[in-house]
Amino acid sequence: MIDGLEAPIDILLVEDDSEDARHIVQAFSDIDLEIAVRVVTDGADALQLLSNCVNEPSALPDLVLLDLNLPRLSGLELLREIGDEPVLARLPILVVTKSATVEDVRESYELAANAYLTKPMDPAEYAELAEAIADFWLRRVALPTSTP
Repeated sequence: MIDGLEAPIDILLVEDDSEDARHIVQAFSDIDLEIAVRVVTDGADALQLLSNCVNEPSALPDLVLLDLNLPRLSGLELLREIGDEPVLARLPILVVTKSATVEDVRESYELAANAYLTKPMDPAEYAELAEAIADFWLRRVALPTSTP
Protein backbone atom coordinates (compact mmCIF):
# COMPACT_ATOMS: atom_id res chain seq x y z
CA MET A 1 0.00 0.00 0.00
CA ILE A 2 1.11 3.56 -0.62
CA ASP A 3 3.20 4.86 2.27
CA GLY A 4 1.39 7.36 4.45
CA LEU A 5 -2.00 6.68 2.86
CA GLU A 6 -4.51 5.95 5.60
CA ALA A 7 -7.79 6.48 3.75
CA PRO A 8 -8.97 4.00 1.15
CA ILE A 9 -7.50 4.42 -2.31
CA ASP A 10 -10.10 6.35 -4.28
CA ILE A 11 -10.59 5.21 -7.87
CA LEU A 12 -12.93 7.03 -10.23
CA LEU A 13 -14.27 4.67 -12.88
CA VAL A 14 -15.79 6.48 -15.87
CA GLU A 15 -17.72 3.69 -17.58
CA ASP A 16 -21.16 3.64 -19.21
CA ASP A 17 -21.42 -0.14 -19.69
CA SER A 18 -23.03 -1.46 -16.51
CA GLU A 19 -21.66 -4.99 -16.99
CA ASP A 20 -18.08 -3.78 -17.48
CA ALA A 21 -18.46 -1.46 -14.49
CA ARG A 22 -19.77 -4.32 -12.35
CA HIS A 23 -16.85 -6.56 -13.36
CA ILE A 24 -14.29 -3.85 -12.63
CA VAL A 25 -15.79 -2.89 -9.26
CA GLN A 26 -15.97 -6.54 -8.23
CA ALA A 27 -12.40 -7.19 -9.33
CA PHE A 28 -11.08 -4.29 -7.24
CA SER A 29 -13.15 -5.34 -4.23
CA ASP A 30 -11.32 -8.70 -4.26
CA ILE A 31 -7.88 -7.06 -3.98
CA ASP A 32 -6.09 -6.99 -0.61
CA LEU A 33 -6.03 -3.17 -0.48
CA GLU A 34 -8.60 -0.77 0.86
CA ILE A 35 -10.04 0.58 -2.39
CA ALA A 36 -13.18 2.64 -2.95
CA VAL A 37 -14.43 2.73 -6.55
CA ARG A 38 -16.81 5.52 -7.58
CA VAL A 39 -18.59 4.96 -10.88
CA VAL A 40 -19.68 7.76 -13.21
CA THR A 41 -21.49 6.75 -16.38
CA ASP A 42 -20.66 9.56 -18.79
CA GLY A 43 -17.88 11.99 -19.56
CA ALA A 44 -19.87 15.15 -18.79
CA ASP A 45 -20.71 13.94 -15.27
CA ALA A 46 -17.08 12.93 -14.74
CA LEU A 47 -15.88 16.37 -15.81
CA GLN A 48 -18.40 18.02 -13.48
CA LEU A 49 -17.31 15.84 -10.55
CA LEU A 50 -13.62 16.52 -11.19
CA SER A 51 -14.17 20.24 -11.78
CA ASN A 52 -15.96 20.48 -8.45
CA CYS A 53 -12.77 19.18 -6.81
CA VAL A 54 -10.42 21.78 -8.32
CA ASN A 55 -10.73 24.04 -5.29
CA GLU A 56 -10.59 21.08 -2.91
CA PRO A 57 -7.85 18.83 -4.35
CA SER A 58 -8.07 16.40 -1.42
CA ALA A 59 -11.44 15.32 -2.88
CA LEU A 60 -9.83 14.27 -6.18
CA PRO A 61 -9.54 10.55 -6.88
CA ASP A 62 -6.15 8.88 -6.56
CA LEU A 63 -6.57 7.18 -9.95
CA VAL A 64 -9.01 7.51 -12.87
CA LEU A 65 -10.02 4.55 -15.05
CA LEU A 66 -11.52 5.93 -18.24
CA ASP A 67 -13.48 4.30 -21.02
CA LEU A 68 -13.31 6.11 -24.36
CA ASN A 69 -16.79 5.35 -25.67
CA LEU A 70 -18.96 7.47 -23.40
CA PRO A 71 -22.20 9.40 -23.89
CA ARG A 72 -22.35 13.22 -23.90
CA LEU A 73 -18.57 13.72 -23.64
CA SER A 74 -16.26 11.01 -24.99
CA GLY A 75 -13.23 9.77 -23.11
CA LEU A 76 -10.93 11.61 -25.52
CA GLU A 77 -12.88 14.84 -25.07
CA LEU A 78 -12.70 14.35 -21.30
CA LEU A 79 -8.92 13.87 -21.51
CA ARG A 80 -8.70 17.12 -23.49
CA GLU A 81 -10.75 19.00 -20.86
CA ILE A 82 -8.73 17.54 -17.99
CA GLY A 83 -5.49 18.57 -19.67
CA ASP A 84 -6.70 22.17 -19.86
CA GLU A 85 -7.01 22.43 -16.05
CA PRO A 86 -3.62 22.36 -14.25
CA VAL A 87 -4.98 20.79 -11.04
CA LEU A 88 -6.74 18.01 -12.97
CA ALA A 89 -3.84 17.50 -15.37
CA ARG A 90 -1.84 15.90 -12.54
CA LEU A 91 -4.37 13.08 -12.17
CA PRO A 92 -3.10 9.62 -13.12
CA ILE A 93 -5.48 8.43 -15.84
CA LEU A 94 -5.60 4.92 -17.26
CA VAL A 95 -7.67 4.42 -20.37
CA VAL A 96 -9.50 1.09 -20.05
CA THR A 97 -11.52 0.49 -23.18
CA LYS A 98 -12.57 -2.04 -25.81
CA SER A 99 -11.00 -0.02 -28.60
CA ALA A 100 -7.59 -1.16 -29.77
CA THR A 101 -7.31 1.20 -32.73
CA VAL A 102 -3.93 2.79 -33.30
CA GLU A 103 -5.59 6.21 -33.52
CA ASP A 104 -7.27 5.89 -30.10
CA VAL A 105 -4.04 4.69 -28.48
CA ARG A 106 -2.00 7.50 -30.05
CA GLU A 107 -4.52 10.23 -29.23
CA SER A 108 -4.95 9.01 -25.64
CA TYR A 109 -1.22 9.28 -25.01
CA GLU A 110 -1.05 12.65 -26.79
CA LEU A 111 -3.74 13.84 -24.38
CA ALA A 112 -1.60 12.68 -21.44
CA ALA A 113 -3.21 9.37 -20.52
CA ASN A 114 -0.74 7.49 -18.34
CA ALA A 115 -1.57 4.06 -19.74
CA TYR A 116 -3.82 2.43 -22.31
CA LEU A 117 -5.36 -0.93 -21.45
CA THR A 118 -7.76 -3.02 -23.51
CA LYS A 119 -10.69 -4.51 -21.62
CA PRO A 120 -10.71 -8.30 -21.38
CA MET A 121 -13.11 -10.26 -23.55
CA ASP A 122 -13.65 -12.85 -20.81
CA PRO A 123 -15.30 -11.45 -17.64
CA ALA A 124 -13.10 -13.73 -15.52
CA GLU A 125 -10.03 -11.82 -16.75
CA TYR A 126 -11.11 -8.58 -15.05
CA ALA A 127 -9.58 -9.87 -11.81
CA GLU A 128 -6.20 -10.21 -13.53
CA LEU A 129 -6.51 -6.71 -15.00
CA ALA A 130 -7.43 -5.17 -11.63
CA GLU A 131 -4.58 -6.99 -9.90
CA ALA A 132 -2.09 -5.75 -12.52
CA ILE A 133 -3.35 -2.18 -12.10
CA ALA A 134 -3.21 -2.46 -8.31
CA ASP A 135 0.24 -4.02 -8.31
CA PHE A 136 1.79 -1.33 -10.47
CA TRP A 137 -0.29 1.81 -9.86
CA LEU A 138 -1.26 1.31 -6.22
CA ARG A 139 1.61 -0.69 -4.72
CA ARG A 140 4.69 0.41 -6.70
CA VAL A 141 4.16 3.82 -8.28
CA ALA A 142 4.37 7.01 -6.23
CA LEU A 143 1.17 8.87 -7.03
CA PRO A 144 0.96 12.65 -6.79
CA THR A 145 -0.49 14.06 -3.60
CA SER A 146 -3.78 15.89 -3.79
CA THR A 147 -2.14 19.14 -2.69
CA PRO A 148 0.59 20.84 -4.73
